[in-house]
Amino acid sequence: MAGVSVATASKALNERGSMMPQTRERVQAAARALNFRPNAMARALVSQRSFTLGLLTNDTYGRFTLPVAAGLSEAMVDRGVSVFLCAIEDDPERARVNLDAMQEKCVDGLVLAGKRVDRALPLDLSGLSLPVVHVYSARPPGGIGFEPDDEAGAALAVAHLAGLGRRRIAHVTGPVGFAAVPMREAGWRRALAEAGLSPFGEPLSGEWSEDFGFRAAGLLFGPETGPERPDAVFCGNDQIARGLMDALALMGVGVPDDVAVVGFDNWEIFAQATRPALTSVDMALKEVGRQAGLTILDMIDGKRVEPGTRRLPCRLVVRRSCGGAGG
Repeated sequence: MAGVSVATASKALNERGSMMPQTRERVQAAARALNFRPNAMARALVSQRSFTLGLLTNDTYGRFTLPVAAGLSEAMVDRGVSVFLCAIEDDPERARVNLDAMQEKCVDGLVLAGKRVDRALPLDLSGLSLPVVHVYSARPPGGIGFEPDDEAGAALAVAHLAGLGRRRIAHVTGPVGFAAVPMREAGWRRALAEAGLSPFGEPLSGEWSEDFGFRAAGLLFGPETGPERPDAVFCGNDQIARGLMDALALMGVGVPDDVAVVGFDNWEIFAQATRPALTSVDMALKEVGRQAGLTILDMIDGKRVEPGTRRLPCRLVVRRSCGGAGG
């Protein structure tokens, strides 16, 4: 239909080789008109690639993995690569079975996505010849990992509160056994120091739950606390922040007039449903997934990729809980 050879048509459709721009466009226009789709099995036989990636995760609720998968797929779509997702919970046997299935399908690379940065998936990767990237999970020595920059994200939130004129900024966070907890605390302390402020007491540490946030409000604003109370609270996640705000409403403490509140995660099911809506640190997990995808494509293509963990910037989504104009 385009009036060119098979070789020229192939180069035009794969964006390879040199030819006149008009010729390339004529071939691509003919492909669109014919609704032509390359035969994936034939491509795999010729190139010795399956044009699929495996995505294994123990995050069965998808809180962290779904945005990572969306970013990963976005990076793949223009390269004609599909993503094969398997959820393994924390079951080593189930993980082994799914890893075997991916190897049988000859995936070109493997992305391992977790639900906390300090835990690895229950997988034995010894002897695996595939390129592997770890996302929001622990990586082995010499491995390649991607995760949000928790410390910088926390500092961003606290600097915003300080910029609003808040001077007594408390921190309520999750269990000390999580690596994210000391990183977010470090960001809190760094931003306070840069603003010339002292921490308002020591961080309150407990479960990643609304219940703990509710109880923490009593420790910070209850009748035994005296006249010196926080004028802002930076919470280690959105669930804690929502529980804290529920308790403040019952106590008659106004948000944001009396105290500003910022969460972490930007989990919209919590952030949008709080009253007022919660300002929160977004971990930009979609971008984390996209960057991981681009990196594993480089690895598949044989490019040199330095080992180590890449920490990507977070962003602050401003809503009404700290006086912003957001939803």
